[in-house]
Amino acid sequence: MSLKAFLNHLHFDPDKAKPPDWEADWEDAPLPYKLYRRMPAIPLSAEVPLTLESGREAPVKPDLRVIGHFLWYVFGLVQMSQSLLAADTAEEALSISHQMYRRSVPSGGGLYPSELYMYLKLEDLPAGVYHYDVAHHRLILLREGNFDSYLGKTLGNRCDVQNCFGVAFVSTMFWKNFFKYNNFSYRLQGLDAGVLIGQMLEVAKRFGFAPCVYFKFLDRAVNHLLGLADQEESVYAVIPLSADSTVNWFANDGDSDISSSELCRELTAVRHDHYIRSRIVTEYPMVTEMNEASMLDSVQLFRQTAKENAVFCEEDGAIVLPRVNRPSYDLASVCRKRHSPEANYVLNQVTISHLAALLQEAAVSYSYQNDLDGAREKPVPRVFLYGCFYGVEGIPDGAYRYDGTAHELRQLRPGDHRSWLQNGMSLDNINLFQVPLCFHVCGDRNHLHSQLGYRGYRIQQMEAGMLVQRLLLAASAVQMGGRPLLGFDVNLSDEIYKMTPQGKTSLIQIPVGTYRACPRLEGSLGR
Repeated sequence: MSLKAFLNHLHFDPDKAKPPDWEADWEDAPLPYKLYRRMPAIPLSAEVPLTLESGREAPVKPDLRVIGHFLWYVFGLVQMSQSLLAADTAEEALSISHQMYRRSVPSGGGLYPSELYMYLKLEDLPAGVYHYDVAHHRLILLREGNFDSYLGKTLGNRCDVQNCFGVAFVSTMFWKNFFKYNNFSYRLQGLDAGVLIGQMLEVAKRFGFAPCVYFKFLDRAVNHLLGLADQEESVYAVIPLSADSTVNWFANDGDSDISSSELCRELTAVRHDHYIRSRIVTEYPMVTEMNEASMLDSVQLFRQTAKENAVFCEEDGAIVLPRVNRPSYDLASVCRKRHSPEANYVLNQVTISHLAALLQEAAVSYSYQNDLDGAREKPVPRVFLYGCFYGVEGIPDGAYRYDGTAHELRQLRPGDHRSWLQNGMSLDNINLFQVPLCFHVCGDRNHLHSQLGYRGYRIQQMEAGMLVQRLLLAASAVQMGGRPLLGFDVNLSDEIYKMTPQGKTSLIQIPVGTYRACPRLEGSLGR
């Protein structure tokens, strides 16, 4: 199968992307986190702050304690939850209780294929490259030393790494969700990385850190620094962090004469012993082939993404939404409350002010520094929010596109579309007739291939995931819940929004609404 056909099946006909008889071996399932063995470990403080209000000032030089708090809210295990699944008898229920460790971000199937690494330069910590050990809330030292020059070169000398106190790396371990989803895992992996990046950017604001997301870097050189095997795990995004809010991320023009092979020769190769629990790991050739095709081996390939105007279909009318004050919410509380409802949605009317606040917060918070837009003052967005709304006070039922710049809804198709959306669900785990707001994050139908090649697909999935996380946090802040879904008919939702002629498609579906609490036992894993 060609890579182009693979992506087309993955998005529009996912049943063709995996064998029909594929079954996950749950008894040999991998852990949802990576464990390094026999490596130096630095424990992090579990006495995390219980609130994260906006506007907090960062210390001039972040220390190990602050970094521990930062990592815990970004990707740590924040809660333990135990619930009983439906059963005929109490005895049977006890045997099928479901226990899970929750994080502040969702993940497809709760499998968390992403891993988080940090290059840190702190006064109370040896400078070097670390893995964030989620299971034990600690740092594992992978390489000690100062790698400013090396990392600067992996980014094409576009970033002044020397003036950053750290650099975060978001990677994907392919097997961690391939074992369940087979090739469909490739679509999930970019989204998982995106929600993690989105959470990191939001937490960074609360700590006063200035981040910038680099999607273009020398993959093999970065993996070489971390000691990752490309066939098993690969970095998807590099995020430098500075304590200086006025930092200019794009002051340097870059260097066009650097290759991965040259850089790799500067450092001795390392391989670290780690544990994933699975005894049998099958091959995933299409995933590794896509990863290989997406890699950049030369800085000459870091061409600036062309600025394109977004084209939309003719719209029947615009509804100007009321301007509302941005909610000044406690991010820590919102993260604790964030929940992905299933059968427990309850249909309640949503006011136009609530919808306006939700959309405005998701759009405003999504703005971020990245190397695709560079220093552009008004970058053109690459992902967009659409939605089918029912019973919203002051808004006629229908399908809409949200124009974040004008803070308006543009009607695309009037009417109640819940039956269409319900028929498009591959599983009956959610009753969409109980959901007033059903959002779709949409983007380029060709997945940015013309500008970024096959790397464009995973970048698009990451940006979609980043917007999803902003939407989920905004929903939680207004006492609602959202559940990201990929089990929906993409062609049907594209038809609802009439977007195919404009070259756009639905990337992920997120029902949002009020919900009843499900019976479960929860406990915080913080102090």
